[in-house]
Amino acid sequence: MLSQRTRDIVKSTAPVLADHGTAITSVFYRNMFAAHPELLNIFNHTNQAQGRQQAALANTVYAAAVHIDNLENILPAVVQIAHKHVSLGVKAEHYPIVGEHLLKAIKEVLGEAATDDILGAWAEAYGVIADAFISVEANMYKESREQDNGWNFFKSFIVAQKVKESDTITSFYLKPADGSNVPEYKPGQYISIRVSIPGEKYMMIRQYSLSQAPRPDEFRISVKREADKDPNGVVSLYLHEQVQEGNTVEVSAPAGEFILDPAKPTPVAFLSGGVGITPMIGMLETVSTTTPDRPTVFLHAARNEALAAFQVEVEKHAANMSNVKYKTFFSDKPDGYISRKVLEEFVDTAGDVYVCGPVPFMESIIRELHEIGVKNEQIHHEFFGPAMQLDNK
Repeated sequence: MLSQRTRDIVKSTAPVLADHGTAITSVFYRNMFAAHPELLNIFNHTNQAQGRQQAALANTVYAAAVHIDNLENILPAVVQIAHKHVSLGVKAEHYPIVGEHLLKAIKEVLGEAATDDILGAWAEAYGVIADAFISVEANMYKESREQDNGWNFFKSFIVAQKVKESDTITSFYLKPADGSNVPEYKPGQYISIRVSIPGEKYMMIRQYSLSQAPRPDEFRISVKREADKDPNGVVSLYLHEQVQEGNTVEVSAPAGEFILDPAKPTPVAFLSGGVGITPMIGMLETVSTTTPDRPTVFLHAARNEALAAFQVEVEKHAANMSNVKYKTFFSDKPDGYISRKVLEEFVDTAGDVYVCGPVPFMESIIRELHEIGVKNEQIHHEFFGPAMQLDNK
């Protein structure tokens, strides 16, 4: 339990963190990786280079300072981040390393303004927050390990099939190398793929949504091929160009909070842009097989027909449903985007809405959903990568 004095000191640093948070977290990551380069086997190097990881951590630290009196307010964020940590293989012994370098970064950036009282209060607060993460993640690891066909960290899977879905998206069907089945997962969850790429010093991990309803013996991920010079594309290019049927990759157990409740009968809408369709197609398939009478809307936005994946699958799943509306919008055609008028026509504002796609797409869609009367608690969205602040006001 934190003392009132500690909480007061931590709260008083919130304005400073708002101004200097990203500078602090940038120094933190630089120094931590210099001291512990082995951690580069866990972290996404591209998110580091682009500043996304630094910004995400700065937002989390700031939120902790603001809510230090009621840390339960940040529990949803803790759970979301913990899912990412578990899928990456973050362990309890990593937290003291993070704490040490976070405090050193605060001192380095703030200089004399980082008094002993401030550093002491943050050390105490970090201990409480770290314990919360460790506890939540221990429960997740236990649940993952103890479920049927479950495991912790990474396990070898064979690429059983590699299927081209569009000009840029290819599906990989993955089966356990030991011949076992896979654990049950919730529609919308993701797995991590860990690969060792020739010429790269460290292992690389990327998360990919599971793109079909649960099967007993396999996972399916559907990966967008990024442009050759896109720094985000190192793993996707490796999967597309070098990984073939019969090859082995390492896979984490399913994780994630962006999930569909398959038992709900109330209206649901799936709104996706680009590769954001990947978790949605698994959700649609689940509705079609478990609650086929559920009022359902499936809207997808793509640049053109060549880039639109899963069109045949959408039609196949829709054919099993009694109350479904679906449409794909191509931005190279007139009225080829999901506008407010489209949302008013298709979306039941009393139901749940799932949104996934590029950040500008999600910002625009969520803003328009608010305008037509959909409440925040009805809107579920998923980031590919570290969680960011959405500008949807």
